[in-house]
Amino acid sequence: MPTPPNIPEHIAIIMDGNGRWAKERGLPRRDGHRAGAESVREAVETCKELGVKYLTLYAFSSENWSRPQSEIDALMLLLDRFLAEKTKELNKQKVRLHTIGQIDRLPEKNQRRIARAKEETAENTDLNLILALSYGGREEITGAVRKIAEQVQAGEVKPEDVTKDLVAQNLDTANFPDPDLLVRTSGEMRLSNFLLWQLSYAEIVTTKKYWPDFKRADLQAAVEEYTRRHRRFGGL
Repeated sequence: MPTPPNIPEHIAIIMDGNGRWAKERGLPRRDGHRAGAESVREAVETCKELGVKYLTLYAFSSENWSRPQSEIDALMLLLDRFLAEKTKELNKQKVRLHTIGQIDRLPEKNQRRIARAKEETAENTDLNLILALSYGGREEITGAVRKIAEQVQAGEVKPEDVTKDLVAQNLDTANFPDPDLLVRTSGEMRLSNFLLWQLSYAEIVTTKKYWPDFKRADLQAAVEEYTRRHRRFGGL
């Protein structure tokens, strides 16, 4: 495995392919999501072992609200059960939970469970687990622009003071570094409205494996691929 200095500080993952994984096995889509939850556990454990400090998982997009209500209900139930069952384990591994996205759109039961899990893990420092829930990159940027416009209108900021740093400070991810590595499963080659601002210079690794089949060795391989690349950030 690569030496610690080469490990990405922040990994973001688009967990794609749960539904197709289930369909190929003649199973309902909810079974694919349940199988994907096990891959979440392995990803957290692997990041902890590697020394990664931030892991952002694209768990539920703003576009996912257009899915059948039965699937949405199953996903919300799975989220609630995951947090109920895994918060103790997150504490044991010293993992702190964060969320980004329009959390107020989630059912109140989920909002309460999230708030409780965040409070119970607030003192943990080994790994920051960031769940993107009801999240969309364009929506996030629009919200940041709206906040800055309000600041300008209130006379708190001058138009000429609007910088890249100011925009970043008004994003959901203001307290986190930008991802160094983006991993996307299921063979798709698009960002799907995920962290559009923050992924500007991230290295991207894709795999044809569906998310439920993405295990410890796969994430280790993605990190190894990252360490072989030279990040220029626009330079030479």
